[in-house]
Amino acid sequence: MKKVVLSLLLIGGLSGVAHAQSDVSLGLKAGGSLTDFVGADAAFYEKQFGFHAGIFANIGITQLVAFQPELLYSQKGAAQPLTGSNEKLIDRLHYVDVPLAFHVNADGLFFEAGPQVGILAAAKSKVGSASTDIKGRYNDVDLGYLAGLGYQRKSGLGIGLRYNGGITKVQQKFTVGNTTIQARSRNEAFQLYLTYSFGG
Repeated sequence: MKKVVLSLLLIGGLSGVAHAQSDVSLGLKAGGSLTDFVGADAAFYEKQFGFHAGIFANIGITQLVAFQPELLYSQKGAAQPLTGSNEKLIDRLHYVDVPLAFHVNADGLFFEAGPQVGILAAAKSKVGSASTDIKGRYNDVDLGYLAGLGYQRKSGLGIGLRYNGGITKVQQKFTVGNTTIQARSRNEAFQLYLTYSFGG
C-alpha cells in the first residue's frame, strides 16, 4: 500500500512540475529606441535613436497574469543642437536595464506595467567624430517604470511597444562656489521591439 501511495504522490508531483514548466518560457528581444531627457531643465534637448536587446523569462502566475523579468542592454540619452552649426552634441548613455514587468494576457495580446532599475555602464558625448567620456556626469543608478502593450505567445515571434519613464534625476549634482546645482532632467524612452519565445 505504501508503494502505491508513494507512486501516486510521485506521479502527481511530476505532473505538477511539468505543468509549472509549461507556464514558463524563455526568450530574446531586440528593437529600436527613441530616447530623450524630460523635466523642467530639459527643454533644449532633442530626441535621438538607439537600440536595446536582451533576454527575458515569462512566468505564468494565472491564466491571465504573468511576470516577466528581463535583462537588457539599452542605449539612452539625448541630443543638443549647437548654435551656429549643423552639428549636434549627442550624449549617449549605455545602461544594463532590469525591467520587472507584469503582463495581463488575452490570448497573446498583453498589457504590461512595472518597475525598472538601470545601471549605467558607460556614457559618451559626441560631436561629429570627436568623443568624450562623460560617465562621471551621470548617476550610476536610474530608477523608473514601464508601461506597454504587444502580442506574445509562449513560443514563436512577438512584437511590443513600451514606454520607459525615469523617476530619479539622470545627471549628478555639482557645486559652483557655494551653490549646489541639480539639473531636473530624467530619462525617457519609447521602445519598439520583436521577441522570440522558446516554448512553454
